[in-house]
Amino acid sequence: MGYVETIEPGTFTPADLDDLPDDGMRYELVDGTLLVAPAPLPIHQTAAFELGVQLRLHCPKDLKVFMAPTDFQPTARRSLQPDVLVCRRADVGPKAIQRSLLLAAEVLSPATRSKDLLFKRGLYEEAGVQSYWIVDPDRVELTVLELVAGRYVQRAKVRGKDTFTADLPFTVQIVPADLID
Repeated sequence: MGYVETIEPGTFTPADLDDLPDDGMRYELVDGTLLVAPAPLPIHQTAAFELGVQLRLHCPKDLKVFMAPTDFQPTARRSLQPDVLVCRRADVGPKAIQRSLLLAAEVLSPATRSKDLLFKRGLYEEAGVQSYWIVDPDRVELTVLELVAGRYVQRAKVRGKDTFTADLPFTVQIVPADLID
């Protein structure tokens, strides 16, 4: 009936994503398997937007901040859409970013919590994303992971009105409570 049913599971490619409907759902691709998530809740969008704004205000000219849906395609069989990402301007392609990101940030929601904490963490780590930030709006918390010798290590966990001062991908201060208001 729909487009998704016409492709054998496990055989999706980034080119197939171009033909999917613009229906408010979020489509990602991992090793030929299509992942579909519902449209995010308002608190999720508020936190993602506020984080994107803070990053954009401090972003150096040679870098670029994007918000979902922006495709990061680390391999020919993967297409991910972090809620917020930072990359080098030179790495922005006509349809997607294919070189490793400097930052991928995900805002947790009931529909994506375990996927973001476990699955996407592993995918970003494997793709060499330098820094992975996880925003938990329910706990008003920011967890910062950074790549060290190919593995993520926790650099910081801040809550509420506490301030995190980032060095990667550039210097910026983030207060979790400010992302939720």
